[in-house]
Amino acid sequence: MAYQQPLCKWRFHFGHPRVMVLILLYFFNIVAGQIRYSIPEEMKKGSLIGNVAQDLGLDLKRLRSGRARIVTGENLQYTELKTDKGILVVNERIDREQLCGDVTPCSFSFEIILETPMELHHITIEVLDVNDHPPVFKKSDIMLDISESANLGARFVLDSAEDPDVGVNGLQNYVLSSNDNFVLKQHVNPDGSKYAEMVLQKQLDRERAPHLSLKLIAVDGGNPQRSGTVNINIKVLDVNDNAPVFNQSMYKATVIENAVKGTHIVTVNATDADSGSNGYITYSISNVRSNIADLLSIDQVSGILSVSGPIDFEKDKKYELRIDAKDEGGLTDSSKVMIEVTDVNDNAPTISVMSFTSPVSEDSPPGTTIGIINVKDLDSGENGQVICRIQQDAPFKIKSNLRNYYTLITDTVLDREKVSEYNITVVATDAGTPPLSTKRTFYLKVS
Repeated sequence: MAYQQPLCKWRFHFGHPRVMVLILLYFFNIVAGQIRYSIPEEMKKGSLIGNVAQDLGLDLKRLRSGRARIVTGENLQYTELKTDKGILVVNERIDREQLCGDVTPCSFSFEIILETPMELHHITIEVLDVNDHPPVFKKSDIMLDISESANLGARFVLDSAEDPDVGVNGLQNYVLSSNDNFVLKQHVNPDGSKYAEMVLQKQLDRERAPHLSLKLIAVDGGNPQRSGTVNINIKVLDVNDNAPVFNQSMYKATVIENAVKGTHIVTVNATDADSGSNGYITYSISNVRSNIADLLSIDQVSGILSVSGPIDFEKDKKYELRIDAKDEGGLTDSSKVMIEVTDVNDNAPTISVMSFTSPVSEDSPPGTTIGIINVKDLDSGENGQVICRIQQDAPFKIKSNLRNYYTLITDTVLDREKVSEYNITVVATDAGTPPLSTKRTFYLKVS
């Protein structure tokens, strides 16, 4: 998901063994700091993350008097602030794969807010991967029908394994069991995922060996190393001289997010010089990742690739997959398909209240802070650019503050005898076409 960054941000750095701290920023009476911690996933509840009081230079009395608390918005609160000790501990089990999938580095952020005076500290937790998953094949068996007349050098793409771990803990290599007929070649997709294919190096002889049984092993690079295995069952067929051939080695297409089910994306096409059943071609999506399997489908006869599930630009900006063409004799060819997802403005901005003070004294000077709000928009580009304003004519104004935070302040001296209460409506509007808006009304009493 993408959201709009702030209009400006100032950064100052100094060192620390585990943490990077930004020097406190005074802006509109708000103190702001930033800390980054790195922890392994799957830590036990209550495990220490870091001493935030020490790292931010805060006194424990200040944490209590300022009613220090964590603000996470709609996110699950993975951490807990122990104000009596000034430390941050694990509150809920953190599964890196569930939190970030294959995105790396993996992190989540939240704010610690204090009051009187207002302080806002941004905390980022980087979650490090541990090797807690083995490579796994979707099926226990791969069934191949291969003609005994298949040419030397014929390629047979094999199902890929999936490993939700990342980096060295992820899938590193494939190994094919020892045999006389095939060697294994490994390839890397543009997105970094690996797949393997068998290459025929010695002619098959159906009369001598009508069936072959091999094993494909996927291994990761963790310590200890984990692996997964799939059986390859080969049925040797008679006489199929030609493999299918795609008319393009790569297809490129675009699809708009929220496209309805059945929307045509692209049509692939392969031909086979054989006649009869040996020249009959069927199409399938090869080694598709789990997050794509429910979104795209292909007609096995026509080769039409279409939408079969919800396309969301905020989740995936592009899809890369391979299409297999297979004839009745078991020979195959494959082609890459690259699909770019086009963003639409389908997310309105959200307004979250961090702090609001009411009543406010009529003798408060202009520029007095009465509220802090957080504004986000999940869209990207212009669709995620947000402008905040006060809807009505009132003695208040709103200013951009830190990142995606805004401060609501008085613009003039208030007079309770003239106006004793206000309904202040804040409007957040994005730059999409058409633009989407969200309103939030604040009731303020003047004392």
